Amino acid sequence: MNYKEIKLSDCGTFFNYKGQQIFKTYKSALKFHEPGIAPVQDETGWYHINIIGEPLYKDRYKRAFGYYFNIATVVDDNDNWFHLDINGKRLYSENYSWCGNFQEGLCSVRDFDGNYFHIDNSGNKAYSENYKYVGDFKDSYAVVRLQNGMCKHINHKGQSLNNELFQDLGVYHKSFATAKDINGWFHIDKLGNELYKERYAIIEPFYNGYALIETIEGVKRIIDEKGVVVVKV
Repeated sequence: MNYKEIKLSDCGTFFNYKGQQIFKTYKSALKFHEPGIAPVQDETGWYHINIIGEPLYKDRYKRAFGYYFNIATVVDDNDNWFHLDINGKRLYSENYSWCGNFQEGLCSVRDFDGNYFHIDNSGNKAYSENYKYVGDFKDSYAVVRLQNGMCKHINHKGQSLNNELFQDLGVYHKSFATAKDINGWFHIDKLGNELYKERYAIIEPFYNGYALIETIEGVKRIIDEKGVVVVKV
């Protein structure tokens, strides 16, 4: 059975395979992720099952999430968040008040003092700094929000990509990122340089060379990577 062919029902309580329900009906469930594992909840709590519906382990949790790169986030009855390996074993002894999912070998977490940072799969901090918030890594960089509220991009070692700070930031996508200053949103390159002078109320990342934007007046446009309006939506 190919896990990609196992579909979660619209109500999120059972799974279908080739149009037929398999396994039992759960209180709640999430879809299967590679290598073929899904989180489910029944009267005993949350846990993970394999592609034949068998539990991976005996433990039960207050919440369980999907596997990403063979690592899953779970929450115990004391609201401690941590990660499990593919066999359902804890990756490390530390507990967190929140955990994200591993991306590019690192994961965003929040400690019990409200600090955000990234950890490796041994639970070790990837760098010494604490932040107000951190996002997932994508294409080698992540967005972090400093204690003063400003944002920047960092690499896997916690080093700044450039010396630029912004009010808000998006991740890099095909060498460009969305950024916001006091005047609005725009796009930047990896040096932190603006691609054009205009500022917008809303922008999207570039999609094959073009991005949807909305002006301060609420008008939607399509711009190219030089900021030139090519289509009026």
